[in-house]
Amino acid sequence: MENKAKIFQAKSEKVAFDRDHRRILTYNIGQYDKAVTKGKHFFYDLNNAREQASKIKDYCLQEFEQLLVRFERNARGNGCEVEWASGADDVLKIIGKIIASEDVRTVVKMKSMVSEELEINCFLEKNSVEAFETDLGEFIVQLAGEKPYHILTPAMHKSKESVAELFNQKFGLEPGSKPEVITGFVRSFLREKFMSAQMGITGANFLIAETGSVGLTENEGNGMLTFSWPKTLIVIAGIEKVIPELVDLDLFWPLLAVHGTGQHVTAYNSILSGPRKETEGDGPDRMVIILFDGGRTRLFQDLEMHPALKCIRCGACLNACPIYKNIGGYTYQTTYTGPIGSVISMYMDGTADMGFLNFASSLCGKCTDVCPVKIPLHKLLLINRHKIVESSDSLGVERFFFRNYKKYMLKRRRLERINPKWKNKAMTTIGAKVWGPRRDPLVFAKESFHKTWKKKEF
Repeated sequence: MENKAKIFQAKSEKVAFDRDHRRILTYNIGQYDKAVTKGKHFFYDLNNAREQASKIKDYCLQEFEQLLVRFERNARGNGCEVEWASGADDVLKIIGKIIASEDVRTVVKMKSMVSEELEINCFLEKNSVEAFETDLGEFIVQLAGEKPYHILTPAMHKSKESVAELFNQKFGLEPGSKPEVITGFVRSFLREKFMSAQMGITGANFLIAETGSVGLTENEGNGMLTFSWPKTLIVIAGIEKVIPELVDLDLFWPLLAVHGTGQHVTAYNSILSGPRKETEGDGPDRMVIILFDGGRTRLFQDLEMHPALKCIRCGACLNACPIYKNIGGYTYQTTYTGPIGSVISMYMDGTADMGFLNFASSLCGKCTDVCPVKIPLHKLLLINRHKIVESSDSLGVERFFFRNYKKYMLKRRRLERINPKWKNKAMTTIGAKVWGPRRDPLVFAKESFHKTWKKKEF
């Protein structure tokens, strides 16, 4: 934990003072902010819509196990294979068996944060399988050898100039190519991959218990090609994605779109209810749904923290967070970043030592204000902080310090017993590191305000 915390601090300091990075991030988030502000006017009563969505998600947590069992039963009834996976190794083992049995050599992937959580691309590469991200942003960061920078916008940290340079280096496109030229090239390049891929992999925005269906939303059409052309489709979904009924999408899809990109609804919204039927021309012959835990039950079992499972991954809290805006996505060293990532990472498999992220917050509450399902994120950050402090070895030292701090601050006379000379000496020796090198030095006056007031020398 200490090493990752130090890395976090070092990266934060570096990124926060990288003016070019700040410029790109501020501009890109600013564009989203404008669109979202405009998009919220689509709702006649946005607060009521958020309240309804929150209550549905509360119901999902109340009936969590029953809804998942219902989804499994109905999905199997649709002809899907449903697998349960406790950890990442279980998921990769299932995928490995399918790859071996079907001699898969090429995989196309729809944007999925859970696949990043599992590092599926690395796994496929080790098994001599080519994997291609088909979302444009994901394709860009994959090409650059990077991870997604943002839950919703993988390449948010890149400017159009840096993307043009990347495609010049990798594919020989003209230097300074315009975005439409790059997009056209990627479209042609990936079309061949869609046609030759034996397998498609997607995540899930929603798992619909009533029908055993998977709800997917996207803007580029790459998702439709991912689950339409390959003969085998694997859907990997976190178990928190379950919702009760099909009609609930009428609420969740617009909320997700408005808070994510400012759209009324995204361009493509698809409901998958099993493999291709005999009367259908498109679709996979085999559809495997993997229900993944990966630490989510740890959140569910903690009654104080399980509201975090209500998240629909819109990314609104990241765009609102002043810390994220300053230090960016890679600094967090986790799949899920920003306020929601800080809250859930210490519960997820393999990232239990990331609890320090809960302290990377100003607790301004903006993340709570913008959440479409009303997760009290700033309160959850505080709860996690309390748990970390309670279990810390330094708790005794902290209590000693604050007990004495309180003792002196409550009584002016006690505070004034300490000579200003010694206060200043303490600040230059002990306090300088805590106070920080970029702040003006804290210098105590030779006389306290109380003494000055008594003399009336002002």
